[in-house]
Amino acid sequence: MPDISIGGTDGGSTELRGYLAVPDGPGPWPGVVAIHEAFGVDDVMRRQADRLAGAGYLTFLPDLYSDGGAARCVMGTFRALLTGHGKAFVDIDAANGWLREHDDCTGRVGVIGFCMGGAFALVSANRGFEASSVNYGPLPPGIEKRLTGACPVVASYGKKDFSTRGAANKIERTLTELDVPHDVKLYPDAAHSFLNDAMVGPRPLRPLLRVTGFRPEPASAKDAWRRIEAFFAEYLR
Repeated sequence: MPDISIGGTDGGSTELRGYLAVPDGPGPWPGVVAIHEAFGVDDVMRRQADRLAGAGYLTFLPDLYSDGGAARCVMGTFRALLTGHGKAFVDIDAANGWLREHDDCTGRVGVIGFCMGGAFALVSANRGFEASSVNYGPLPPGIEKRLTGACPVVASYGKKDFSTRGAANKIERTLTELDVPHDVKLYPDAAHSFLNDAMVGPRPLRPLLRVTGFRPEPASAKDAWRRIEAFFAEYLR
């Protein structure tokens, strides 16, 4: 499917764009809001959405940088992540509502995120979703309070990802204390962005990103996707 627009939102993007991945065969299907990495909506993120559609989920990948691209929007997006409010959350809520009302959606919607999007998926777990898949995002402050009332969470982290050191254990402990159903796993051979099928980011920066631990790790990714699909099948179908 080509990129689409779902219109503007009060307090959100003037014109929220994104990518819609539609499963084959007759619907309706459960929905998934997919939240992109800090680099924005690119071919790797579109393929992640396509993979979810292949598993039977109507998947919308909203562009949180719709109002000006990554260069203009990334700082404000991270500010929203840290504070818990702002344009990015309005857009995520709008994407959730749009999917629920879509003729081809069953009305049950999950959220998944990668890198920055993984952090958004985590703190959006109590914003009206039925399940959340969190993948190696930075851990926002005040996570105990921000996970109160969360939906079930499946989370995947890499032990070699130094930017998220300790996150898996803290999320596991917090979700257990809050009695939230969860599946949290730390992969010993994985680093940051290990679920991706290719390197991301501006080409001149990719050697540096690889040195700092951004790289695919197919074996860990295969197991993480198995867990994600099983978790979504349990809570979204």
